[in-house]
Order: sequence, then C-alpha cells, then structure tokens
Amino acid sequence: MPTEAPESTAERVALWRAMHLQVDPPPHVLADGIGLRLADPGEGWRDRPDMDPRATAGFRAGVVARSRFIEDLVLERGADQYVILGAGLDTFAQRTSARAPHVRVFEVDQPGPQAWKRRRLVELGYGVPDHLRLVPVDLEAGDDWWARLAAAGFDPTRPAVVASAGVSMYLTKDATAATLRRLAGLAPGSTLVMTFQLPTELLDAGDRPMRQAVENAARASGTPFVSMYPPGEMMALAREAGFPGVRHVPGTSYAERYFSGRSDGLRPPSGEDLLIATT
Repeated sequence: MPTEAPESTAERVALWRAMHLQVDPPPHVLADGIGLRLADPGEGWRDRPDMDPRATAGFRAGVVARSRFIEDLVLERGADQYVILGAGLDTFAQRTSARAPHVRVFEVDQPGPQAWKRRRLVELGYGVPDHLRLVPVDLEAGDDWWARLAAAGFDPTRPAVVASAGVSMYLTKDATAATLRRLAGLAPGSTLVMTFQLPTELLDAGDRPMRQAVENAARASGTPFVSMYPPGEMMALAREAGFPGVRHVPGTSYAERYFSGRSDGLRPPSGEDLLIATT
C-alpha cells in the first residue's frame, strides 16, 4: 500500500499536544509525547510560526482539553470498543493499553497516511498489537467505512464509543448528516462524541481574529473549513438522525474542568463545541 505523510492538520495537532508538555507548566491536561515521535518533524520544529508558544496557546489548550475529555469519557463509559474517525496521529492505543487493556481501538483514516503511521509505529517499536485495529478507508474511491470497520472486527451488536474530533468542519453538512444516521444505529448503550465549529459570530469577540487566522491557514493548506454549526442545528441533526439522547457541551466548559487554578492563564478559546449523542 502506498504511504504518504499525514495531513498538516493532523501533524499540527500532534505537535501542539507535545508543546503542552514542553512549554506549559504542570499540571498537564494530557501527557502525550508519542505523537511527536511519530510525526518526527525534524530539528527546529518549535520555531515554526504555527508553534509560537504565545500565539498558539489557546489552540494548544483546546486540543489537549478535547482529547482529555473524550478519553475520560471512553474510560468512564466502560465500553470495550472505541472507534476514532479521522484518527490522524492519535496515540490513545499506545498510552492507555495498561490502564484499559479491555478496550479495542479502531482507527479509521485514509489509506496513505494510515500506512505511513503503521510504518512509523513499527519503526518506533510500538507495533500494531491486537487491541489496535487500523481501518483504511478511501472515501474518494467509494469505500463503505462501516463495512470496513466490521471487517476489521468491530461488533455492531455491542456498545461502543465513537469519536470524531476536528473533522466535521471539513465535511459538507450532508456528509455529516449521513454519518450521524449511520451511527444512530449503534448498539444500545453506545456514545458518539463529535466536535463542531461554531459560526464566527457566536465566538467571543476576542477569539474571532484567532479563528480567522486558523481558517486562512486551513484554506492555504488545501483543507478549507466547509461547515460550521450553531449548537441548536447540530443537536437537531443528531435527533433527526435517530439518536434518542443528545447533549451539547460548550468547549469553554473545559476551562473549569481542566484549567481551574492555573497561574499561567492557559485556557481554551470559544469556537469548538461538542455533541454527545447516545443510543
């Protein structure tokens, strides 16, 4: 299978998670240095404009907070199947195998970048153990990701936690609605966690220039933002898809949960919220 490096957005998330350990004082919201090893960005990576410690502090906080929130939920729910849609350089399987040996992790991603990640996991000595299933899906070629997931050993009759973080803004609303309809058929007791971007006018005024900078960078890298949602619209999509339980979690609520008492002012900005939908 041909390999190709992960998209710049996936690499950036991994590096921001590493930056949190390197430049922010403890307590750390998330301890993940493995993504940096996978990405292997070379010397001088911290001098890149998108790694500026001060300018990117809010992004860094938001990334580690959403990851921590989702991973806490996976462990709290006790499901033994965890599906990551658009997994990128996620390292949950490597970091939590001792704490959660019962959890089988299914990483769904594009074939090229996933083959690249498989190679890097082997090179670094992590390998691809049985509890980690890499599920390559070529949507452009018409692959059915649900069928690929089942072929990789996912059991649709048992509860699961499914996460889609940092993905919905790159998809059309029709594509997101179709994904929600598919996931509403998960076994009873399952949970979907999906992040979504708020329209710019719903952001705090001080966060709007930051959002514009992110949108400009995404457009320049060939991955423009396509869809944004007021919370009510995203919750309605989930209900219409068939989820009986739907909850909105503002991203700003991370501040109280994970950042209270800090003296460095590290806080996630407004702009990215979560949908939690249950079957």
